[in-house]
Order: sequence, then structure tokens, then C-alpha cells
Amino acid sequence: MSGIVKAVHCSAGHTLAKLSQPSITLVAGLGVEGDAHSGEKVKHRSRVLQDPNQPNLRQVHLIHSELFDELQQSGFEVGPGRIGENVTTSGIDLLGLPTGARLRLGPDTVVEITGLRNPCSQLETIHKGLMAGCLGRDVDGNLIRKAGIMGIVLEGGKVSPGDTIQVELPAGVHRPLERV
Repeated sequence: MSGIVKAVHCSAGHTLAKLSQPSITLVAGLGVEGDAHSGEKVKHRSRVLQDPNQPNLRQVHLIHSELFDELQQSGFEVGPGRIGENVTTSGIDLLGLPTGARLRLGPDTVVEITGLRNPCSQLETIHKGLMAGCLGRDVDGNLIRKAGIMGIVLEGGKVSPGDTIQVELPAGVHRPLERV
């Protein structure tokens, strides 16, 4: 399974939207260099309030560009970087990956997938109904979180639009992604 990096984004402040960049640098054990969510310990404000000493399992946020296509068809004017991701991908079923899958972004960088992003109410500040647009239900009525996946940086390096993404699945029984 492989795909491509469509866009990369970073924000030094705790903003929902992140600015598109010509490249970003991922730092092993920390996340995106210069991004407000970079660090060994959790940086997302709601998580810090719960326990500021928990490990940062949300160092890198990835969203599949196909979500933006789906949202635009539903009338939402959103695109890459607008809902907080660091890396916009194409061609990979991110939501279908198991916990522990590894993504090799370009020649050097490896991100291990830790779980699903839980869409938050801040999405409503972009467009009323956007949070609901980032949620769905499967045929059994189970909640589907479509707002991307989170990961930790195992091997750092530069990531740029156009870089290939190679997926390495974990050995053994695959555990489905849960929210982190």
C-alpha cells in the first residue's frame, strides 16, 4: 500500500488551521519542528488539562485528501491545513490502518500510527455542521471518526509535498484504531 504527500502544514500557535509549507521537519520523539503540538508530553489543550504528564501520542496529525473532497461535496468549503493536520495524504485508507502501522514519508521519516483524531467542536468555528460532517456511522450504527489519524515520530527528517508514503503493517493481529 502506498500513497503520496499532497501538502504539509505547521503552526507555532494553538490554532485550528495550520499554514501550508514547502516542507516540514519531523523530529524523532517530538513531532513537527516549530509546531505548537510538538513535544514528548501531550500538548493538546484539552489533554493537558486532564494530565499534562501523559505521553504525546498526537505528535503528527494526518488527514486523507479524500475527506476534503467528501466534505466539499456536502457543501463545506475546507481544504488542506484548514482543520489542523500536519500532513495531507492521498491514496491511502488512513482510517483503515491498524494501530502500530508505520508510514514512511519520503526517504527518511517514519511515523507510527497511534490512533484516530477525535473531531472537536472547534470545527464549528470554520463552518456550522462541520463537526458532524467529520463523523459518520457504519452499517451497524457504530461511530466513524473521519478527521484523520495521529502518530508519533520514530525517525525524523524532511517531508514535502510529492513525497511517497509507504505503509508497513505491524506483525501479528491487527488492532483497529481508537481515538487518542
